[in-house]
Amino acid sequence: MKNYDMEVKQRFGETEAYKEHKEKTAGYSGDKWQEVNEGLNLVLKKFAECKISGNAADSNESQKLVKELQAYITENFYTCTKEILAGLGVMYVADERFKNNIDKHAEGTAEFISQAIKTYCK
Repeated sequence: MKNYDMEVKQRFGETEAYKEHKEKTAGYSGDKWQEVNEGLNLVLKKFAECKISGNAADSNESQKLVKELQAYITENFYTCTKEILAGLGVMYVADERFKNNIDKHAEGTAEFISQAIKTYCK
């Protein structure tokens, strides 16, 4: 985690979102971090289930999940604007670490989420 912390600080340390994240999560205990991460994984799993059920990335169900993801990030980490959300959608497929972590729910989930976010942010 320390390697990721350093990378995140180097890439985003000067942004308002990074500063908000540091303030919002400063008091998180180990149990709180686990709870928050499990909640995020639950949202990602819902995307996998949505995809497996045959929904398209631009379906109403998929778009509701994008709103849920955006709200979850805002509630637990930082204000997730559409601009930030669009960047996350790109990163979910461009960065193999994110892609592999998301695709553990079902192959192709990262691409599905990325496309759903792209539609939502248009």
